Amino acid sequence: MAKPIYITTPIYYVNDVPHIGHSYTTIAADLLARFHRLAGREAFFLTGTDEHGNKIAEAAEAKGLDPQTFCDQVVKHFKDAWRNLNIEYNYFIRTTEKRHEIAIRKVLEILKNARTEDGQDAVYTGTYSGLYCTGCEKFLTEKDLVNGLCPHHKKAPQKVEEKNYFFRLTHYLPKIKKLIETNELVILPDERRREVLGLIDQELDDFSLSREKVKWGIPLPFDKNQVAYVWVDALFNYVSGIGFADDEEEFKKWWYDAEVVHLMAKDILKFHCLYWPAMLMACKLPLPKTMFLHGFFTVDGEKMSKSLGNMIDPNELIGQYGADATRYLLLTQYPFGVDGDIQRSRLVTKYNSDLANDLGNLVSRVTKMIKANFDGKLPEPNKNLADLDALISLAEDLPNKAYEHINQFRVGAAIDEAINLVRATNRFFDTNAPWKMVKEGKTKEAGGVLYVCSEVIRIVSIILYPVMPEKALEILGIYGMKKRDLSLNNARTFYSLEPGSAVKIIDAVFPRIVEEKADKGQKEADKTQDGLIDISEFGKVQLVVAQVLEAEKVEGADKLLRLQIDIGSEKRQIVAGIAEHYRPEEIINKKIVVVKNLKPAKIRGIESNGMLLAAKKGKQLTLVTPSADIPPGASIG
Repeated sequence: MAKPIYITTPIYYVNDVPHIGHSYTTIAADLLARFHRLAGREAFFLTGTDEHGNKIAEAAEAKGLDPQTFCDQVVKHFKDAWRNLNIEYNYFIRTTEKRHEIAIRKVLEILKNARTEDGQDAVYTGTYSGLYCTGCEKFLTEKDLVNGLCPHHKKAPQKVEEKNYFFRLTHYLPKIKKLIETNELVILPDERRREVLGLIDQELDDFSLSREKVKWGIPLPFDKNQVAYVWVDALFNYVSGIGFADDEEEFKKWWYDAEVVHLMAKDILKFHCLYWPAMLMACKLPLPKTMFLHGFFTVDGEKMSKSLGNMIDPNELIGQYGADATRYLLLTQYPFGVDGDIQRSRLVTKYNSDLANDLGNLVSRVTKMIKANFDGKLPEPNKNLADLDALISLAEDLPNKAYEHINQFRVGAAIDEAINLVRATNRFFDTNAPWKMVKEGKTKEAGGVLYVCSEVIRIVSIILYPVMPEKALEILGIYGMKKRDLSLNNARTFYSLEPGSAVKIIDAVFPRIVEEKADKGQKEADKTQDGLIDISEFGKVQLVVAQVLEAEKVEGADKLLRLQIDIGSEKRQIVAGIAEHYRPEEIINKKIVVVKNLKPAKIRGIESNGMLLAAKKGKQLTLVTPSADIPPGASIG
């Protein structure tokens, strides 16, 4: 059996409320923990808040609060946000809690008494004179600055001179370099690994273990006039949260016997990849196995900032898309690990495309056909179907492929594998056309299609559970499955659903979202045009005969049907407002007349590539239909 895995996020600074940057890392860590549990692996997931330092004291003062009250208020926002996002952490660590303070005092004593191999003190006293950025809570050198300013906060750092205790980082750097080069300490992606090795070659200095002029922090047990440097305090949350000072058995399990994975953004690379391993070495504690440092993201091409007004509260997205869809959308905007851009305009499109059209529509039409044609009971499998073996092969490969991606931190690729299978299943459904089979009396064959699609829905839902836990359980509940049934082993076995078992019908799993701002071209297409036109203008309109291949209602729209049509030279999709006059089954195979050369338009988020012709009088509407012997593609003129 695989060893347990211990997954952490950085602890978030509480100078302000959470935004989607915090959410991105935390959702990813939650997904990793859930996925490993699906594989039968024990996982511990730690997150929390960093609550000491000048930045916190200043933010509290600006609000007219003492620092602890201020921290308590902001921490509530973080916990509320994680609950709203269905984050399932094992422990939420706070650097102001007693458990952590006791652990830090123990660490500081160990470091104070530590000796290097050549007999030097790992911690020594000295005077620091230099530049300090309160926003970063770190010391900077002149070469770190851009035009004299901190590159991250665009402010000039403070000139500081004070007596501090220093940690002898320089002694440990050669050892750390060797561990990174031999991959005993894994730093991912490789670009970050190269960056760390580059930092080591820049002849870094020792760093301050304490601050004399900072008052909001944990006092040193051996010098009450100094408090622990905020990064020393913060980094050791990874051990204080699993029992370093108060539960020896738990600490051994999760630090010595587990695979330790730290997840964070790349801006805190130096502290995690150099300071942290060096202090662990001095404390004679094992090092973590993996550091994964993902990239930054911008919002609509610009860095998130209060001044630009583009900071996105995760609760805002939850209100629009729901918790699970928000998790999905944030993790699928660009590949995990690299820099990327969150475009608000793409969120609705992505939601409607992947979740409403692909997954939600598959669930809806499969279950509705089972209800309508099989009395709500899962039909028997049938192995004599077009493209069946290829689809089953994809489904059986999905669990192992997805888990391999997860083990390599390719979060987006794991999700893509599942969604690609959903799309393949929709194509399988369309190719076999079970609605036609029913019409032709091939009920067993239709049932076989619905059974296979149901099995894929089950497997995909298990794989997507770590991404969208509530929605996955909602879908699995259609087939009577519970949370206890979730495992990769269950996902690996095809033909697991019991024929004849009840299939529940639920409302749309992902209701389509109507974009508030209609496409400009669509607005123009919707306008009525009065008056006369020149005959040359009318001559530009290309009218052709089309045959309807498929028809279905557009979810959430009483008047719309989505049609797949054959116009002779190609197949197209159009959306038509005829659902109040024609049922989908009435229009299949019917010959109609369509405008061929309209620009594609989005209607309810669905691309429509043409327009059909109909005659209307009062409430009565009748399609314009050519003679049955005229083939698709024939021109009308």
